[in-house]
Amino acid sequence: MEFINGVFLILPLGFVLVFEVLKRLNGLYYALKLGKKWGELPPGDLSWPLLGSTLSFLKSFTVGPPESFIRAFTTRYGKVDMYKTHIFGRASIIVCKPEICRQVLIDETKFVPGYPASMKTLFGRKSLHRVSKVEHRKLRRVTTAPISGHAALEMYIEHIEHTVISGLEEWSSVEKPLKLLTEIKELTFKIIWNIFMGSTSIDYTTKEMEALYNDISLGFFSLPINFPGFYFHKSLKARKRLHEILLSIVNEKRLMKKSKGESWEAQDMMDLMIEVEDEDGEGMDNETIADLIFGKLFAGQETSAFTTMWAIIFLTDHPHLFQKAKEEQEDILSRRPSTQKSINFAEFKQMKFLSQVIDETLRLSGITFATFREATTDVNINGKLIPKGWKVILWLRELYMDEELHPSPQDFNPSRWDNFISNPGAFTPFGLGVRMCPGRDLAKLEISIFLHYFLLNYKIERYNPQCQLTYLPIPYPKDKCLARVLKTA
Repeated sequence: MEFINGVFLILPLGFVLVFEVLKRLNGLYYALKLGKKWGELPPGDLSWPLLGSTLSFLKSFTVGPPESFIRAFTTRYGKVDMYKTHIFGRASIIVCKPEICRQVLIDETKFVPGYPASMKTLFGRKSLHRVSKVEHRKLRRVTTAPISGHAALEMYIEHIEHTVISGLEEWSSVEKPLKLLTEIKELTFKIIWNIFMGSTSIDYTTKEMEALYNDISLGFFSLPINFPGFYFHKSLKARKRLHEILLSIVNEKRLMKKSKGESWEAQDMMDLMIEVEDEDGEGMDNETIADLIFGKLFAGQETSAFTTMWAIIFLTDHPHLFQKAKEEQEDILSRRPSTQKSINFAEFKQMKFLSQVIDETLRLSGITFATFREATTDVNINGKLIPKGWKVILWLRELYMDEELHPSPQDFNPSRWDNFISNPGAFTPFGLGVRMCPGRDLAKLEISIFLHYFLLNYKIERYNPQCQLTYLPIPYPKDKCLARVLKTA
């Protein structure tokens, strides 16, 4: 018995010893690699070899709360601008200061996109997340106008309106509760699909496509292990299937363009990508088009759907803000000519408070918790070194919940944006610089039209208002906002 008790005492001590030795070895490896530069790094902990702080991150974002991940650094090293760590398989610098975030985002000569290996693989070789600065500028020039130009946005209003009105009417006619997030994601997918590929004759159900996107998103922040039973393996299979679907659509459209000859006319974004040529008369290949469409579909659908759901939840939880937002929409209706039956672009620009509701939702919900870059050279900022080749993680969640940057950060307060002058880089939900999201105006238009009709005519009754949250890859209630949609007018 003494021997057994001794074993049970030694095993935990041995584990702790091995853990500490491995941590020190990992730190020693990078210290030897960097030499004198090691002392110039920000404070922090590289933790285990290979895994680093990834397990701590996953624990914080699955068991919760997410804030505990950064809190571990601030508790141990104090609240500073940057921390060093090892996460997602790479040595990294975590940035928690708005001015540095802005510097990293706008300086393409020193910092390039540096997303985790799992995310880069799933987005594809030709996605805007991975291509070089020169190629990004070229692709962005081709793809921005169809989704962010004034004329394009006006053209999409009718389709968005029709889809939203039909969806809300259908949901309110169902007596049993719905998983509101699931329904909104299907609705936003219909909208984005029509904008990007509306002229295709190939028929795939939105539920099938939605299932593929859900499987892919599970692997974004998973360990990149392509083996049955791991999220990444399941995500790769879904990515392959979706890529095949997109390629088949590209092929169909190319054949249609060839058969119609000069009578061919682009009707959606994929059509525009097929017909565009560079200065040398070269067009985009099928893989590039498929990867670009995939990235834009994912960003356009996911961001809009989750933001819409959270805006509904926040407004429902704050009746006085719901009423204020509703009165703004009623005022817009009261000034509308009797001959006008639908929203126009000028009215969308008048929705000041609703725009603030969307911004506050993006801040408080933590939909984008971080942005990823990689240093192309040694960079010294505020006396601290970011080594060449290290990942740079802009921890947006920490910025958005910083009391000094956003007073009472836990409160949902859209009016905080009244004449608000923010520190540069303190609020960047769509990024900054040349890689700022080109679809930000389309996303806001889509969300605004949905909330316009919801506020005027509907409300929700949640079944589990205190439901726990899932935080990866995007925060949402575990019951997916189980609720009834009720018509009020």
